[in-house]
Amino acid sequence: MDRHSQIPWQEYCYLDLKSNAPKQETSKRMEDHGWLRRHQPLLHRFLSTSILVNVVHQMRKADLLSTQEAGLIQEMGSLKDKVHLLVEVLSVSDPHGAALQAYLQSSYQTEYNLITIHDSVVQPYKDTLLQWLKEDENSLAQVAGSSQGFTILLIESVSDLQQREHDLVQVSVNRGAGPLHGRALGLDKLIAPLTRVSTAPRVTLTVGVAGSGKSRMVSRFIRLWSSGQIYPELSLAIPIACWELSSYDRISVERLLRLFVPYDNMDVIIFNESCKVLLILDGLEEFRQTLDFADAPPTSDPRREIPVSDLIANIVRGNLLPGATLWLLSRPGIGAKVPAGLVDRVTEAPPLSQTQIKDYTNHCITNALDVYSLESSSSQTDIPQDLSSQVWTYLNSQKLLLILSSVPAICHVIVTTLSRLIKIESEATPLPRTLTEVYAHYCWPHLSKSDTASGIRKSLNTLGRLAFYSLLRRRYTFVESELRTYGVDVPPQVGTLSYRILQRKQSWSSDNKAWQFTHTSVQEFLGALYYYVSSRRAVFDLFSESGVSWPRIGFHSHYRAALQKTNQSDATLQGSLDLFMRFLSGLLSPTAGVLLGGPLGVSREEQVTQRTTAMTLLQNAVAAAGGDAVSMRSVNMVTCLAELQQGEWLRSIEEDLISCGLRGKLKGGVCAVLAYLLLVSDSCTEETQLSNCLDSSSLKRLLPQLLYCSKLRMENNEFKEGAMELLGSLLSAKECHIQMLSLADNSISSKGVKPLSRALLVNRTLTTLDLRGNNIGAKGAKTLCEALKLNQFLVSVNLQNNHIEDEGARSLSEVLQSNRKLTTLNVQKNGIGPEGMKKIAEGLIKNQTLQDFNVSSNHLGDLGTVALAQALMVNHVLHTLSLQSNSVSDRGIKALSHALQSNRGLCCLNLRENSIGVAGAKDIAKALKVNTCLRELDLTANLLHDEGVTAIAEAMRVNRSISSLHLQWNFMKAGAAKALAESLSSNTCIQLLDLQENALGDNGVIALAAALMSNSSLTVLYLQGVSAGKSGAVALADAMVVNKTLHTLDLRGNSIGMEGAKAFSSALKNNRSLRSLNLQENSLGMDGAIFIATALRGNHQLTYINLQGNGIGESGAKVVSDAIKAGAPDCVVDI
Repeated sequence: MDRHSQIPWQEYCYLDLKSNAPKQETSKRMEDHGWLRRHQPLLHRFLSTSILVNVVHQMRKADLLSTQEAGLIQEMGSLKDKVHLLVEVLSVSDPHGAALQAYLQSSYQTEYNLITIHDSVVQPYKDTLLQWLKEDENSLAQVAGSSQGFTILLIESVSDLQQREHDLVQVSVNRGAGPLHGRALGLDKLIAPLTRVSTAPRVTLTVGVAGSGKSRMVSRFIRLWSSGQIYPELSLAIPIACWELSSYDRISVERLLRLFVPYDNMDVIIFNESCKVLLILDGLEEFRQTLDFADAPPTSDPRREIPVSDLIANIVRGNLLPGATLWLLSRPGIGAKVPAGLVDRVTEAPPLSQTQIKDYTNHCITNALDVYSLESSSSQTDIPQDLSSQVWTYLNSQKLLLILSSVPAICHVIVTTLSRLIKIESEATPLPRTLTEVYAHYCWPHLSKSDTASGIRKSLNTLGRLAFYSLLRRRYTFVESELRTYGVDVPPQVGTLSYRILQRKQSWSSDNKAWQFTHTSVQEFLGALYYYVSSRRAVFDLFSESGVSWPRIGFHSHYRAALQKTNQSDATLQGSLDLFMRFLSGLLSPTAGVLLGGPLGVSREEQVTQRTTAMTLLQNAVAAAGGDAVSMRSVNMVTCLAELQQGEWLRSIEEDLISCGLRGKLKGGVCAVLAYLLLVSDSCTEETQLSNCLDSSSLKRLLPQLLYCSKLRMENNEFKEGAMELLGSLLSAKECHIQMLSLADNSISSKGVKPLSRALLVNRTLTTLDLRGNNIGAKGAKTLCEALKLNQFLVSVNLQNNHIEDEGARSLSEVLQSNRKLTTLNVQKNGIGPEGMKKIAEGLIKNQTLQDFNVSSNHLGDLGTVALAQALMVNHVLHTLSLQSNSVSDRGIKALSHALQSNRGLCCLNLRENSIGVAGAKDIAKALKVNTCLRELDLTANLLHDEGVTAIAEAMRVNRSISSLHLQWNFMKAGAAKALAESLSSNTCIQLLDLQENALGDNGVIALAAALMSNSSLTVLYLQGVSAGKSGAVALADAMVVNKTLHTLDLRGNSIGMEGAKAFSSALKNNRSLRSLNLQENSLGMDGAIFIATALRGNHQLTYINLQGNGIGESGAKVVSDAIKAGAPDCVVDI
């Protein structure tokens, strides 16, 4: 045999003894002068510590490393540092790295291959991806993209609402706010460990409603990775748009990877455990075959071709590509089908905030990101500078449209539609108020010009039919062959409906293209419009595309069929036709009839008949909705009524809701309407008022919708134990959004508070709980406090008037010692005595969070106050304390005043209606001379007398912190008033002074008036019932001419008479600071009132005046009122 012949070795393989090409290639690589430094990152990535030890040993044997150098390498801390030092040393002794290459090639062939071919394979792949993204930037698809930042929200799991309801229902229910407990993550943290001790996730699931920007997020991720900005340790990121796999019935892993990564030696990287590979599956809902993780047969053979759904299931399970990291993106309903046990991290595409919507509005209009603008000529007029502000103002007034604008793609539809309509300024075309109107204008923006009746009908026969039957099959992406089957031109011609509403999707793997509607809602609108037009003449069921069905004649029959199809219990269709049904109903509204009736050939009489039919069917469906709870299907029927613009029933119920007039009316369909109003009514946006109208039955029916209220007021409903169990289940639900809950005056007993307490152990949203006016008692308080010890979300609890007494106070003390979130606690009127207060004081000594404590109307006495004072010596966190009506005398005040001298936190102190005398007042005065943090002090209804008030007045001369001082009902006379006046002359901090119901007389008022001449800080002065007469009023009026800071003056119940009114009349002509003046019951008479009215003709600063009880009479009152309104139209008059 010739020595140069080929020697058979194996089938299809042989050794060519003649060839020396591999040796030449290897030799060439080894002579590469920059090999060591260029491959340093790869050496670090693919050489393990054990391999490095052997490499150092081998280089030492080859005399390329000295003993000292080898020792230094081994002493380096990290593997990266060791490799770095090795390369630095070898660069001197072996510049070409030939010895290292030879050793790795002979001893570690796999690692050597990775080091030598990795970048030569990966870099071209990255360049290809970047080129693809560059081309995609200029496509029309960018128009409907998201303007939001590329952050993502880390969530616990896909919620029940997301699993069972239509995308737009989810958005509406959440009021566009997104998940409750989402944690923002950047794309650089998406597949990274979140803590030092955690591991990176293998499977990450990202859910988001259609149009939320998931595909844009993938593109952004690929751009960042390909340009080396994130995850440099990631060898490959392979994006796969799931619609690309829909054309395959069966496929293997190897074939799949070859489709998307068609490079030689790519399998060396993909199947090597040392290489990190990310597989991105975007759009799980696009698979034609239903994903079935339960019944998919397991396989680990990468060459075996299996159904696409089984392939994805085995990849997610880890049977195939076990070393790869997976990023799955899907709409929530499909994403929830991935078993939770296989998903390591769940994230959600965030909605647009109102700020982002406003920014997008400006961006969209400024940059003409409008599909209409692409059709217009170059002579288009300039966009008005205030167009974006007009769009935003209108959008902000339409809460429903604003909420839906939190979805980026829908925001684009709404903003472009509104901007065009505002720009044309046509009175004949009012701005849209319903979703149907928006989409009608969006699809046919130039209805009166370019879109003829025949053009609309033709487009409905093509695009409408495609939209409707694809919607039934859950198909949202179409290849060219599918579009041509329905008669749709590809690519769409400029100026056609197809051009406006279809966008191209580019394949990641080839030049293949697909098409989608700009948003699924556009598809649903066109599907509804096609169904509406076809139903007028169809004789068979339109839900059967083949046309083979029982005869179904007339609009009434077809509309009822659509209603039944929408409401059917089939889990595979539940919720998927909600928006379709909403659009179908909206097309029957008067506004839509005016817009589309003519082009569609529908007469006005036919529209009225159809509208009446639909309204009757919908109302019957709502009224007949049974079950224990109002379902979202029932709420959707009410939404259809609203879209139909037949809202008389809805408005009457909303009026009852606002006026709390629903008691006894929550039966039948009213609960469904109320459930709808809870989601959309402006009256429920800030706070949902359901007081005095609920019982256990209606509460049970409304329970699913109450989950999504943020502030819920359910007072005076007399809830029994059964209703409290329901409320407990409501607060325990994972999806509960309630942040404020008021259950005041419901006769809740200790038994009723048990389910509420259990719920507080798991609830993570409730921050404010109001239980005032119930009867939980000491036993109920103990049960509640056990929950409050562990709850770390409640910040405000109101237990006023619950008879908890000292035993309940003991339980609260334990809460104060352990709870780290509670900031406001109200235990007013609870029969707490000195012993109970001592226990609470023990808790306050350790507590570092409570800021507002109301213990008014209890029985603390001096002993309880002394205990509280001792706590204030240590506690500097509490800033508001109310001790009203607690029988506190001078002894207790002495201890409290002593504490105030060192306390650095208390800002507001209420000591109304106690028994504080002159001695107590003097102790308070001592404290005020040194205290620098107390801002508000209320000493109303005590026994201070002139001597006590004079002491406080002297302290006010040096005090620079008190801004509000209440001294009402304290038996003061002119002497105390004069002392206060002297302090006002030098004090520059006091802003509110309340001296009501003290016999100051004219002398006292005159003294105060003199002080107002120079004081520049006082803004509110209460002088009700201080025995002021003519001279006092004249003095005050003279002061008002000079004073420029006082804006509220209350002189009710005095006797200033006509002369006083005349003096104030002169003052008001010059004063420009007074905003509120109360002259009620001052014997002004008709003449005095006319003086005041005349003065207001030149004073436009006064916003409120009270002239009641002045003997003016009805006719006189009208004359005066009209005169005031004529001279000062913005002034509110009580007369």
